[in-house]
Amino acid sequence: MAGILFIISAPSGSGKSTLVTELRKQVTGVEFSISWTTRAPRGSEENGREYHFTTREEFERKIQAGEFLEHAEVFGNYYGTARQSLDDARKQGYDLLLDIDVQGAAQVRESMPEAVSIFVLPPTPKVLRTRLRNRSRAEGVVNEAELYRRLSEASKEIENYRQYGYILVNDILDRAVAQLEAIVLSERYYRNGEAIAVRSSRVLEVAGACRLENTRERLKPVLEAFGIEGNSGQQHLPFGDDPDDD
Repeated sequence: MAGILFIISAPSGSGKSTLVTELRKQVTGVEFSISWTTRAPRGSEENGREYHFTTREEFERKIQAGEFLEHAEVFGNYYGTARQSLDDARKQGYDLLLDIDVQGAAQVRESMPEAVSIFVLPPTPKVLRTRLRNRSRAEGVVNEAELYRRLSEASKEIENYRQYGYILVNDILDRAVAQLEAIVLSERYYRNGEAIAVRSSRVLEVAGACRLENTRERLKPVLEAFGIEGNSGQQHLPFGDDPDDD
């Protein structure tokens, strides 16, 4: 059967990579596309594992050669998905999961509207700030200016949530993983007629609750916390340091 293309996007620090890792442990037949980037490796990252690291010149050569399914420049670095990843997954009949930002996702949706798109949100600005700071500490460098820039960018990215078919709020990891798994299995069921065994009704129910049109109440406090909706039109600054943040 033809594989399904899944797009997953989220602000940096939302736990998206952890969700994808856990999903692949539990669901077979899902290939993960390793993106290309011009940024330097962080911490223990290895070339060909987290990313394919390359130079800006080589990346631009690949753009000119039409080798990318999508590409975007984020925080001064290029990121892109090689077309070969999709071709290889299709040949094997596997689903392909793209971990890409909102710019890249828009490009893919335009050329492949049948793709399943999933947006992951952190529950609050404070949680996002803590995750970003902890990640920076683990990498040995805490740059407050860079941290604030990523936090500010998060609200701009979250404003694009309406462009996605499914929405996840990553507040409790196990629940978010179960929701992501349900989305993949339900799409296989609807598109390919793949059985979900005895869990079918529950899986379809969990996935259905994550559809954009069914998440309004769940999203309302999250969007208000990020100053995107609500707050009676008052200016909202969600990224200031809280006294108990550390």
